[in-house]
Amino acid sequence: MNSGSTCFIALGSNLGDRSANLARAREKMNLKAGSIRSESSIYETEPWGVDPLQPKYLNQVVLLDTRHPPDLLLESLHEVERSLGRVRGTPGEPRLIDLDLLLYGCHNVNESGLTVPHPRMSKRAFVLVPLVEVAPDLRHPVSGVTIRSLLASVDRHGVEMWQPRQPQAP
Repeated sequence: MNSGSTCFIALGSNLGDRSANLARAREKMNLKAGSIRSESSIYETEPWGVDPLQPKYLNQVVLLDTRHPPDLLLESLHEVERSLGRVRGTPGEPRLIDLDLLLYGCHNVNESGLTVPHPRMSKRAFVLVPLVEVAPDLRHPVSGVTIRSLLASVDRHGVEMWQPRQPQAP
């Protein structure tokens, strides 16, 4: 792909040093997948659709310019995950890092192992809250609805702006 595409990637982590995991993933994506042009704030979120006793997630969305076609971009994202120690196991398990390709330009992709737009993004506040920060007026390529409108239709409970803990004074 010569001209390049603008993509949106969701990052999540709920094991180890979560903020460092996100930072390392952003660094590696810049090296392997493309160039990050914009990034949302980081949000702390309740686990979604899994054991509620899991640790909370840190989530973020980045806007990435890439020259990779969708399948090679996904492969690059998986390579970044592996380099950070992610071992894919059962869906919904806690993870050091999770990188999801949400949108690839205005394209629809339905290939084995790859569906873009991400099939569950419009139901997940932990994706939509940071995505609306980066691209509020972007339209979902299938429904045509703005990201801001999608966010208005979901429950935002459990999605809070993350504040790093300050060191305790002696």
